[in-house]
Amino acid sequence: MPSGPEWIIVLVVVLVVFGGSQLPKLARNLGKAQKEFKDGLAESQTDTPKPDPDAAAPRTETRTDS
Repeated sequence: MPSGPEWIIVLVVVLVVFGGSQLPKLARNLGKAQKEFKDGLAESQTDTPKPDPDAAAPRTETRTDS
């Protein structure tokens, strides 16, 4: 994991690669992606399949051989 001075070098490289005008867009998109990911996890944990009332009672079919 980078320490203090190494973070400065990493930030300078990111600034050079993406440019100053692209950094806010990049940060905004990363924030949106993180929020959607968290919302999806929370939704999947709270969603429980609701039983279908028709599916609860098994259907019995009578076959008549003619």
